[in-house]
Amino acid sequence: MNLYSNDFSEGQAIPGAFAFAVIDNPIALSSNHNPHLAWSDTPNGTKSLALIVIDPDVPSVGDDVNTVGKSVAAQLPRVDFCHWALANIPAHLAEIEAGSFSSGISARGKPSAGLFNTIQGLNDYTGWFANDAEMSGQYHGFDGPCPPWNDERMHHYIFTLYALDVAHIELPEHFTHQQLLAAIAQHTLATASLTGRYTLNPSVNY
Repeated sequence: MNLYSNDFSEGQAIPGAFAFAVIDNPIALSSNHNPHLAWSDTPNGTKSLALIVIDPDVPSVGDDVNTVGKSVAAQLPRVDFCHWALANIPAHLAEIEAGSFSSGISARGKPSAGLFNTIQGLNDYTGWFANDAEMSGQYHGFDGPCPPWNDERMHHYIFTLYALDVAHIELPEHFTHQQLLAAIAQHTLATASLTGRYTLNPSVNY
């Protein structure tokens, strides 16, 4: 099974149009479109698909994040941050158009229902904005890259597609990507991944 995008290639930079923020002074909000994704060679017996997008480079300690005069050290331990958890993608679908699931930033988050009768789980902006009076909410679906603008490390965004042997996965309304992974663990026929890179730190080179 193969996964690719018309918007970026394996290991290359994700364009700013598909990010939550872009470099400015220090940053500005962006158009937050989901990128185009397409796949081929799904295995026989595929009845649905699921998609999870993870940034494994998020600082494990946030004390210096986005703080003037500070930097987030490259060697700091890192944790996963989910940007998209999408389930019940119909088996006949072969691509997702750019901007079809996300086009702009939705304060307090998007609804869980997606196109093509898909369901979208919570991404980790739910926790990030939990204490923000203007932005707190339940962030379902795709929200793009917004790594700390003072992070010394390049961030990687891993898009993983799962071919499943069931047409429908039962999940809670506000499911997490961990719950999705647990639900599909015994139903996965094949996986395919695509990784893009992104930074908001002008000192970090692609």
